[in-house]
Amino acid sequence: MSSQPPIPEPPILSVKSLSVALPVGADRPFAIHDISLDLRPAEILCIVGESGSGKSILSSTLMGALPRGLSIHSGGLTLGDIDLTAQSEGAWRTIRGRRVAMIPQEPMAALNPSAKVGRQIEEVFAIHGDLTPKARRAEALRLIQEMHLPDPERIAASYPHQLSGGQCQRICIAMALALKPDVLIADEPTTALDVTSQAQVLKLICELRDVHRQAVLFITHDLGVVADIADRIAVMEKGSLVEVGTADEILKRPTQPYTKALIAAVPSFEPKLRAPVPNTKPGHCLEVEGLAKTYGRTRALKPANLTVERATTLAVVGESGSGKSTLARLLVRLIEPSDGAALVNGHDLARLRGTALRQARRRIQMIFQDPFGSLNPRRSVGATVARAAELAGCTRQEAQARAKALLERVGLSATAYARRPAAFSGGQRQRVGIARALAMRPDVLIADESVSALDVSVQAQVLNLLRELQLELGLTIVFITHDLRVAAQISDRVAVMRSGEIVELADTASVILNPQHAYTRALIAAAPGRGAI
Repeated sequence: MSSQPPIPEPPILSVKSLSVALPVGADRPFAIHDISLDLRPAEILCIVGESGSGKSILSSTLMGALPRGLSIHSGGLTLGDIDLTAQSEGAWRTIRGRRVAMIPQEPMAALNPSAKVGRQIEEVFAIHGDLTPKARRAEALRLIQEMHLPDPERIAASYPHQLSGGQCQRICIAMALALKPDVLIADEPTTALDVTSQAQVLKLICELRDVHRQAVLFITHDLGVVADIADRIAVMEKGSLVEVGTADEILKRPTQPYTKALIAAVPSFEPKLRAPVPNTKPGHCLEVEGLAKTYGRTRALKPANLTVERATTLAVVGESGSGKSTLARLLVRLIEPSDGAALVNGHDLARLRGTALRQARRRIQMIFQDPFGSLNPRRSVGATVARAAELAGCTRQEAQARAKALLERVGLSATAYARRPAAFSGGQRQRVGIARALAMRPDVLIADESVSALDVSVQAQVLNLLRELQLELGLTIVFITHDLRVAAQISDRVAVMRSGEIVELADTASVILNPQHAYTRALIAAAPGRGAI
């Protein structure tokens, strides 16, 4: 007698031929078009695709929180027995939190900086429930403990700035789980986290699925994350659903060219063989000698020593709080060192003042992590790049010509000059940031997590651009990152940092393939998707 396959559970969430219209004059008629998906209890469905693919619009629709100017054009959307397309805003207020809840991308931005996190969890019960203050407090502490956070009483009494990014994200997950919703929507919840915090949060989400049978819609551009947690994967491109299947089918046997291109763009753990930049003078471009930074009793950076050869790339990797960004800010003298020196072509910026400092500072420039936050939203990108050229000594006419040439060099059209930052995608804004840094004609570029928020294909484009510029201009690059895949592809050497100290420094192949320090081995082991893609 043959055994019958188990009958699949009915979906808790169903999307049927859903289309959301864009305003007249947009680059396409629909933000999402003819989307059909089912999500079942105890399932993690990952939605992947590039920026502009419609992933976040889909999540906003499922939360009844479409941006102004967008509306459901056609199709159905049901949560259990509820027709979500027919709900008023008042009805949505009872559905959100109780039936469907969201884990945000930026936990620090989502939490109230002036309120203790325990109180913020309690507020969820106060708004939606009828628990007594004592019961609300007990539930908040139970949720904090369930998130595997140490010392729940201390965590509850902490403000967001007193916790790490991973801890804040767990608080946001606790708030989303407070009313035991049927569906959790996680919109890029690990993008801002380092690999070990990311691994912990992903493990927690899988645990929620296994223990509480939570249905999870997980939106991400990180295919390494997808490989670790997805039961099924839906691939989106320009608002349409390209391909849906099990994680094994999509990652190992994709059928669509777009899916294949996404997977091919994921950087490999195999270190890339990098030929030396031709016509480069031998010697060190950057020398760090005992560089240190102390805030009160906190040693943010212990005395660091390293050198970077001309026209090479040093990747600096480590967790949040390891001292990576402190080192970067000291190198460009955004903050003053407590001790030691950083020399660019023999010039110690820490000893210079006034005109001499301004002239020397242009030799080392930074590309920031958040390209939108680092650009003036009221100024055209052309004017921003031209201003940097003027500070480097160009006349206004020369600066404008240099800005136009640089914007074209980083792959932006001639019309980009007059447009403001809001008119560009994240990847395009990062290209503007690179152009602005190059306008000063630096010898050294410091890239601080400059591709961490970009999807894999745009990330590959920016990394290739940096390598092309290095070959063309002989740039020396210090690349700050928490992504060891990126470090393996872009760097000649890797420095691993932990608690303000460089614990390992060697050529890239040695660090990635034969790590000597236990912390380096732990970082590599925690990297998402290792061996799966």
